[in-house]
Amino acid sequence: MPSPAHPSPNDPSDLLARERAHLAASRSALRAMRKDAEELNIADVAANWVNAKVLQSEIEARIKALADLSHTPLFFGRLDYLHAPGVDLAEGAAGENFYIGRRHVHDADGDPMVIDWRAPVSQPFYRASTKDPMDLKLRRRFGYTGGELTAYEDEHLADPAETARTSALLQSEIERPRVGPMRDIVATIQPEQDEIVRAGIGGSVCVQGAPGTGKTAVGLHRVAYLLYAHRERLARSGTLVVGPNRSFLHYIEQVLPALGELEVKQATVDDLVAHVEVRGTDDAAAATVKGDARMAQVLRRAVRAGITPPAEPCVVVRGSRRWRVPAYEIEDIVRELMDRDIRYGAAREALPQRIAHAVLVRMEQAGEAPDDRVQDAVARNAAVKAAVKAVWPPVDPAKLVLRLLGDAEFLAEQADGILTPEEQKAILWARPARSVKSAKWSAADAVLIDEATDLVERTPSLGHVVLDEAQDLSPMQYRAVGRRCSTGSATILGDIAQGTTPWATDTWEEALAHLGKPGSAVEELTQGFRVPREVIAYASRLLPAIAPDLTPATSIRESAGDFEVRRVATEDLDAAVLTACERALTNEGSIGLIAAEARIPALRAALEAAGMACLAPGEETSAESRLTLVPATLAKGLEYDYVVLDEPAAIIDGEPDERTGLRRLYVCLTRPVSGLTVIHATDLPELLGAAAATTG
Repeated sequence: MPSPAHPSPNDPSDLLARERAHLAASRSALRAMRKDAEELNIADVAANWVNAKVLQSEIEARIKALADLSHTPLFFGRLDYLHAPGVDLAEGAAGENFYIGRRHVHDADGDPMVIDWRAPVSQPFYRASTKDPMDLKLRRRFGYTGGELTAYEDEHLADPAETARTSALLQSEIERPRVGPMRDIVATIQPEQDEIVRAGIGGSVCVQGAPGTGKTAVGLHRVAYLLYAHRERLARSGTLVVGPNRSFLHYIEQVLPALGELEVKQATVDDLVAHVEVRGTDDAAAATVKGDARMAQVLRRAVRAGITPPAEPCVVVRGSRRWRVPAYEIEDIVRELMDRDIRYGAAREALPQRIAHAVLVRMEQAGEAPDDRVQDAVARNAAVKAAVKAVWPPVDPAKLVLRLLGDAEFLAEQADGILTPEEQKAILWARPARSVKSAKWSAADAVLIDEATDLVERTPSLGHVVLDEAQDLSPMQYRAVGRRCSTGSATILGDIAQGTTPWATDTWEEALAHLGKPGSAVEELTQGFRVPREVIAYASRLLPAIAPDLTPATSIRESAGDFEVRRVATEDLDAAVLTACERALTNEGSIGLIAAEARIPALRAALEAAGMACLAPGEETSAESRLTLVPATLAKGLEYDYVVLDEPAAIIDGEPDERTGLRRLYVCLTRPVSGLTVIHATDLPELLGAAAATTG
């Protein structure tokens, strides 16, 4: 690619003009690439209408991926190499310049004008340093305002006089106000994050990340990288992002499309196991037992409970001959299939073929010469079907779980030695349901049905799964997700300190074992980019009580942010919260008012009475308001420029125990990007101390 002429160092305006010209030329080239795709004529290319439809779908996806997003920088950096990458670094070898961006752009001759950030040649943009310049002469970062290139910043990595320093443009990008859904961090990926993003597809990676360390963004960019590096493989097997709730998925849904990846599916765990309509709820005790990994053993027993030794031989009539397979031989076949530990349904399909084979052996011994067609015909014989039904009856997973939870005697038989009588009582329905449709299934019940379904028939595996907020999953939910990547890899994201369910995991090693990925690498991110220093330090006071083994996070943000803890009289609480929201709204960016579930109706009424419009989580793209009223139970994974936190004691009291309550509070305290105001009328937890009112 031709390099732009280097102007005098004393003429930065001329250099900026040249870079703007390259941006304009690159945008023009991108439009030309899209036009070429739009004008493709496949009328005489496809062999049939099916191929034509598939090809047209791929073309449409490419056209969509080539959209020029006017407010998204086409490139954000430039690398000037000392030598041409990939060639012998002999003295005098010519270097090259590369612009690094969100997607590849080439000119009419096919020469690259922008290099995809995932390409190997782009890696030094994220990894190079003055200690290890990675053959770079210069790394240039670009600053944008509303899509227009307005600034640049150079690092002369090959210059011995150059010292390590924090990039002002990088700092500005990190501290830029958050408005609307989550955006990509492709321009600000740090070396430790890049190592995780570019980890190979062969193994799974677990990321323990403190609030604001970018673990969600790392997971999404890892998907984008793997799709770039292994596109054909993942196109066949598929990719999936699993999030904790719909609000969270809505918040992150624009990240991958902005990187040109449009085919990655998103779902919650509830979506994955949606075999029945969920209309009921469990108390904490029942949900904990149902989510315990021991339930897999109970279900395994229950699925096989109907297998019965044959009471009589199977007699097959073909023409004038009768062929007899004795009961003991069928019993041997059944025992062998059970010992092989294959899926219940697969074994049931194999059983008639095995009985038919026994018949064919007798035919051959009698001098006949049967072939495979005869064996298939015998397997379909009414006598063989009847024998199979009696010995290995079909299993409906939902009906099986219905019986297990509604029949005390059946549950006791299958859970004997696995669950205690008290645990069995906790999960037994008070009123047995008459049918699958009439049952008030809970979310935990749906996971049990999914487990039973997999015992009957193998769940298809995807090529890669990203599991976010993984610390909140039960062992049975881990198993459900693990089934979706049993032959693929996974990226597991979470924070032990933010586990807010009664069954939240205490160690990633245990979680990875349930997921079916034991021994996977566990990487810890502790350097924050989002939460202000004072805020993360304040929230980290809770770590000794909620996750004593974790390293407290630090923050590279230079801005201390606004931070205030204010105590008011109980009768003044609502008014003080509204005042704090009004003050936050004078700043640029989004505002989240986070409160305990029990406080939401009163606060919504107070906001309406004051004429202050507010949104619900997941509606942040609306232009009606910048203020979102967030129940504490939905705050996880979300972020706002300014957070007003209402009555921490109520958040703690809304959870089943103090430890879970403190973890929920830790989550809520770490949602702000620029400022936090805590309003309380009741004493704060002792670990937080009686903090004096402070304003940054």
